[in-house]
Amino acid sequence: MEWNANGLLPLEWYKKMRRDSPVVQSNDGQVWNVYGYDDVKTVFTNHDIFSSSAFPDSEDPLEHSILRQDPPKHRQLRRLVTQAFTPRVIESLAPKIQSITTSLLDEAEKKGRMDAIADFASPLPIVVIAEMLGVSLDHREQFKAWSDALVGDSGEDFYQCQREMSEYFSEIAEDRRRHPQDDLVTKLVEARIDNEHLTDLEIIGFCILLLVAGNETTTNLISSAMLGIDTLPDVRAQLLADRSLIPGALEEVFRYFSPVQVMFRRVKQDTVLGGQEMKVGQFVHIWMASANHDEKVFERPEEFNIHRNPNPHLGLGSGIHYCLGSQLARLESKIAIETLLARFPEYRRDRSAELARMDSMMMFALKELPILLT
Repeated sequence: MEWNANGLLPLEWYKKMRRDSPVVQSNDGQVWNVYGYDDVKTVFTNHDIFSSSAFPDSEDPLEHSILRQDPPKHRQLRRLVTQAFTPRVIESLAPKIQSITTSLLDEAEKKGRMDAIADFASPLPIVVIAEMLGVSLDHREQFKAWSDALVGDSGEDFYQCQREMSEYFSEIAEDRRRHPQDDLVTKLVEARIDNEHLTDLEIIGFCILLLVAGNETTTNLISSAMLGIDTLPDVRAQLLADRSLIPGALEEVFRYFSPVQVMFRRVKQDTVLGGQEMKVGQFVHIWMASANHDEKVFERPEEFNIHRNPNPHLGLGSGIHYCLGSQLARLESKIAIETLLARFPEYRRDRSAELARMDSMMMFALKELPILLT
């Protein structure tokens, strides 16, 4: 059914840009914006021309993470953590994810209501990734605050939280060098590439990326799914009647809402895209959120259709940077929605609270989502 997600998504704007200016330069001439599916996928997959590294000489930890690396370094770094995200490892986490989900809903049931984000969609992935990394859950609220700052629109907050996270993970990495444990931080500390250990910046960048990526995308996927189910009675009825439809519904959430709205690349070689000449050093914003509503690829894209098949959305990226934790995000969200519907099939949004997006160009994230359970 056609739906505008309560007016929270600029779908008409994306449609206009795809039609009139699919590849367009910003007013200052420094950034290209790309809106069409094919062009977005081209930028994603052609790492010889479009680099993931924004500022190669930067000392910011994120610049040294796999998110901002090109081959061959990207391939080497990704290989280090791939073993922590194999299908077998992810599936083995199901009982733990179920236990956390049940516990969070137990607490919500006592109150008869919850903020779907602060009380459910956010804590679940944070607890899972924190345990994988081997960091204390005592800092759970701080992890969320750091994650929000990293994807928010405030440059000052972005750099401040990187400094704070650098101090935090530096201490943990140093502790693991002296006292190894069975966790991801220890594996990073002990890892070698070409017989050399990772640098402190690479280790910290890994930890920051895994913590944030393991939190924000899944949080927004779960909360967006809850919003969609509440708003669209037919969707709720179908999912209650047949739980096997939930994975497909989540793929449609990835497409329709696009938890990650936009990514960037830097032009490494002069090139032409969509008839526009791009020069070395210029930046490119690739609007996955627009690409996922491209009429040339998706039939009736403004319709939220949980039966959409195929559904080649770009909600998890494409090419070598396809989301490392995609299967973990899917499993966490599947268990969260299945358990929520089993226990509170008639949950409803508290409509006395106004829906508002978090101040983030990069993410589709709600500030809060009050839910009534009884």
